[in-house]
Amino acid sequence: MKEIKVLGSGCKNCETTARIITAQAERMGVAIRLEKVTDMAVILGYGVMSTPGVVVDGRVVHAGGLPGPDDVTAWLS
Repeated sequence: MKEIKVLGSGCKNCETTARIITAQAERMGVAIRLEKVTDMAVILGYGVMSTPGVVVDGRVVHAGGLPGPDDVTAWLS
């Protein structure tokens, strides 16, 4: 199971990022545990200055803007 955190204030792009990841995981048949992190101190602790940020299995893989489908596929593979 992949542990995924979407880092952000809960803005539209953050919510869309969570939906994109969830939908792609379902298409690929990959089990994920998705957590939305809104605490700015925690977000800054990951070194993310631009949201949404994405953390997969403890590693920051994305920051700022919406991720592309190919990016999400790579994270889940």
